[in-house]
Amino acid sequence: MLRLTGLERLKPELAEAIATFSLVLAGCGAIVATAETGAPGALGVALTFAFVIAVMVYATGHLSGAHINPAITVAFAAIGAFPWRRVPSYIAAQMVGAIAAAGLLRTWFGTSADLGATGLASGVGSWMGVTMEVAATALLAFVIAGVATDARAQKPAAGLAIGLAVGVGALFAGAWTGGSMNPARSFGPALVAGVFSHQWVYLVGPLIGALGGMGLYRWVETAGVPTPGEETGPVAEAPDAVASEVASR
Repeated sequence: MLRLTGLERLKPELAEAIATFSLVLAGCGAIVATAETGAPGALGVALTFAFVIAVMVYATGHLSGAHINPAITVAFAAIGAFPWRRVPSYIAAQMVGAIAAAGLLRTWFGTSADLGATGLASGVGSWMGVTMEVAATALLAFVIAGVATDARAQKPAAGLAIGLAVGVGALFAGAWTGGSMNPARSFGPALVAGVFSHQWVYLVGPLIGALGGMGLYRWVETAGVPTPGEETGPVAEAPDAVASEVASR
């Protein structure tokens, strides 16, 4: 019985691993496909990342909060929407999912296109790379905080909004940094392909961006116009509700 209880407590982590596995398999798989066949191309890659994130938010949001990103997990904890004691296990699950997906891609394609590992384009320095990742991740985190932690938001649109934010970041930063916004998405393919150049950019940039984006939303959220009869102060619902349930386990 105790063993079963322990497994039950890891269900949110399992959901995070599955969602991050799906992100890397689909998104990085699209990058490899583009290198091998020319399709779906840069736009198709950005849309693939957007679609898979949207799908996984709808599929796992009620199970784990659908962080799918270590930087987002840390930022949720920093704003009080997720328990700090669960951060290490969530990040571990996300990393395992990313590495497993990259490993599967390697069995299919070898190390073609470095399995979609992110890297800085020619002429892009570390400062530009970091600040681009900060900007793209801050946009993503601001959107996530808006649609997932504020009770006044339109919850049915959360997955679509978050997916579109990922797509926007991939479109404007993809050509320069790969548009990662996610340390797990970068680390998994890099580890399996053995490509580690500038990987610190994809840890520092997303982490700063996620903290800044969510922090900014928390600061401005009370300026929103409330719907009559609804709460007017900061109210966390989606990840906070999941966090409360997770914390009680």
